[in-house]
Amino acid sequence: MSFFKSLDEFGLVEIILVEESQYIHLDKITDIEKMIRIHQELNVNIEGIDVVFNLLNKIEELQNELIIIKNKL
Repeated sequence: MSFFKSLDEFGLVEIILVEESQYIHLDKITDIEKMIRIHQELNVNIEGIDVVFNLLNKIEELQNELIIIKNKL
């Protein structure tokens, strides 16, 4: 649970409290699986996971921008 709380503190996931039970939105499950693998298999700390996911998001944005530009040509 401390791992998930740390992810929540860094803004990587949002823990929702419903009737004293904690939940994570279904849309974030694949991201959490990636974060767990990065943490366990590569021994990357929470700060590193934050950097990795920020870079992955930037790459995705740039790829989408490239597709838009290609479509305009």
